Amino acid sequence: MKIQQFEDKGLAQYGYAVLSETTREVVLIDPARNPQVYYNFAEKHNAKIVGVIETHPHADFVSSHLEIHRKTGATIYAHSLVGADYPHQAFDEGAELQFGEVKLKSVHTPGHSPDGISIVLEHEGKDVAVFTGDTLFIGDVGRPDLRESAGSITAKREELARQLFYSTREKLMKLADEVLVYPAHGAGTLCGKGLSEASSSTIGTEKKTNYALQPMREETFVQLLTEDQPFVPKYFGYDVGLNKQGAPAYHETLQGIKRLAKNVELKNENILIIDGRPQDQFKKGHIKGAINIQLGNKFETWLGSIVGPEEQYYLVAESEAALNELLEKAAKIGYELKVVAAFVYDQPNGEISQVFNQETFQANQDAYTVVDIRNSSETKAGKFLTRLLPFPSPN
Repeated sequence: MKIQQFEDKGLAQYGYAVLSETTREVVLIDPARNPQVYYNFAEKHNAKIVGVIETHPHADFVSSHLEIHRKTGATIYAHSLVGADYPHQAFDEGAELQFGEVKLKSVHTPGHSPDGISIVLEHEGKDVAVFTGDTLFIGDVGRPDLRESAGSITAKREELARQLFYSTREKLMKLADEVLVYPAHGAGTLCGKGLSEASSSTIGTEKKTNYALQPMREETFVQLLTEDQPFVPKYFGYDVGLNKQGAPAYHETLQGIKRLAKNVELKNENILIIDGRPQDQFKKGHIKGAINIQLGNKFETWLGSIVGPEEQYYLVAESEAALNELLEKAAKIGYELKVVAAFVYDQPNGEISQVFNQETFQANQDAYTVVDIRNSSETKAGKFLTRLLPFPSPN
């Protein structure tokens, strides 16, 4: 038996492959949008992908479960509460999937989402690992405020926090201390507020070190879980819906995106323009009205935070290679489907960005209004600019 963890650093997301070395069969858990790494894993081990398990409809990334099913014939497993629109087999509390020497058991663990499940891996009659989705992280638990208006079942954050209290204490914490914990996310995700840098742990370690698993009253837990959560990007609800439906094939949609000529003059000024070039290039010259979101690890998160799922946009890059990378990142959250067209732009003219001069600011602070856009959790330390002027009243 072999467990392989796959990491997407940009979204701090983990997908998994479980291999039965007896039958040469693979079951995937929470695969990312690009399925190629999972195909490569199966080919490397001369194995066949026979199943894909979705622990819940993900809010922060798009899964490739439907595409993998269509290509390999693998059965998709999900909780019946998901109300999945794709072909699947219900994998509710107590359901088991046996392949070779491996048994995967479903445990309903609502809290982050009403339809969330954790997957206990049994090998040779002993529980050895649990794939916790977004229910239990390393050093944290899933936030309970993402399903108030998304998915087939919605619930208020307080209700979900109460469900999470019991999911952790009555189910996950009752597993043996040596059971390995494999979450769907690591540090940097917006699905929690204080994750560890570690990519795995054990039930025993989490019981000792995870703040959310310490002895406390239910009401204390609910208050703790519902305060100081990070902001919710605009795309989260959209991804829940897309994952419930099943996303189109990754490479096919990327190949179908319209490409325009280099430095083309755009005619429709009512459509957003996302410029993914480095800031120094953007400052020297850019298309009027363009928004600069630099290519980097967090491009997809900021793209989905600034561009709403009801909007479309042009995508601009400094080179063809950079444009391809930007499109691949957009596809991780399903936003390649929102691209009107993409093209390379390298003109030094156009709109010029004003450069911030700190000396001028320090000498004339009364002439500026400083708007602090940090999360409340980021400002709790009390670190502010020397003089933070109040934003003028709209009245």
